[in-house]
Amino acid sequence: MIELKEVKTKKELKAFVKFPFKLYKGSKYWTPPIISQEIKSFNTKENPVFNDAEARLFLAYRDNEIVGRVAAIVNWLEINDQNQKKMRFGWFDFIDDLEVSKTLLDKVQEIGKSHQLEYTEGPVGFSNLDKVGVLTEGFDSVACMVTWYNYPYYIKHYEAAGFKVEKTYIESVFPFENVKPEFFYKAQVVIKKRYKLEALNFTKTDDVMPYVDKMFDLFNMTYASLSSFVAINDIQKAYFKKKFISFINPEYIKFVVDEHKELVAFAIVMPSFSEALQKAKGRLFPIGFKYILDAKKKSKTADFYLIGVHPDYQNKGVHAVIFNEYYETFKARGIETCYRTPELEDNEAIKKIWKHFDPVVLKRRKTLRKELV
Repeated sequence: MIELKEVKTKKELKAFVKFPFKLYKGSKYWTPPIISQEIKSFNTKENPVFNDAEARLFLAYRDNEIVGRVAAIVNWLEINDQNQKKMRFGWFDFIDDLEVSKTLLDKVQEIGKSHQLEYTEGPVGFSNLDKVGVLTEGFDSVACMVTWYNYPYYIKHYEAAGFKVEKTYIESVFPFENVKPEFFYKAQVVIKKRYKLEALNFTKTDDVMPYVDKMFDLFNMTYASLSSFVAINDIQKAYFKKKFISFINPEYIKFVVDEHKELVAFAIVMPSFSEALQKAKGRLFPIGFKYILDAKKKSKTADFYLIGVHPDYQNKGVHAVIFNEYYETFKARGIETCYRTPELEDNEAIKKIWKHFDPVVLKRRKTLRKELV
């Protein structure tokens, strides 16, 4: 028999965060989070997302042993401002037992119905900056830091519970040697001159910071058309600025501005931290931090995280300016592999941006949906 308990204490929250460490023990492909950071992300006093959202965390037990977990999430901005009557859920992990997954999903649906919501979708986080999707292809390659990994049996549990595919995401990879400057060098020279644009490169994080709020504004504008998008507010901007921007190599952040110094495009890339996080085993101390710093300096894989172009400049080749800047940076850093984090499979515009580099789809993941009415 499965017993479901809601997480109420610090001890239970730590158990919630650490359950996957047991589930994926021995896996060569699972990339663990930093335990302390994961715990902080559920701190309602520290994470500003809880100003407009709530999460209830549950653990499933059998014979006093944890066998599954789930976060049931309600984002009130999405519900009230966008009229998306959606019950979210994420951090959904479980042993290969249909009773376990059903018990957890039933609780998510119960909460959704109690709020008169129309459907539930997962696995997703609080916003578009969180991890997304259950892995359905690509189980034999190491997970990127910003994605969830799961065993192949997960998808059958969704299907058994009556969930249907809502969105499909792809993750692609291409060798840096596929990047030929002749595809974009001449074009970016013409584009910069025609539209009076300038590429900004950085060597210090302090120099990046004055542009970050504008970057998040442009992020909101660029991604607003996505069906699952929830805008980042001013409080969240400050939080993400502190949590993420100061951690990213400044030379991996590229901005393009117009003649008035207004931001028209941005891109954020990170060195791959997957191997470092596997070595760290969820802890920064005593030596986990060293592994991460080494990866920041020496990783030969670059993970493309975000790229956005102002609607007024889309389809005008501005991405050629960005690629030209990254080409020079990657060449200097000895980058060998470029990895694209999850992108909607039906996003034709993003496919056109990358087509010259002959990317190969390495992974597919999906979110799934079930009606509540």
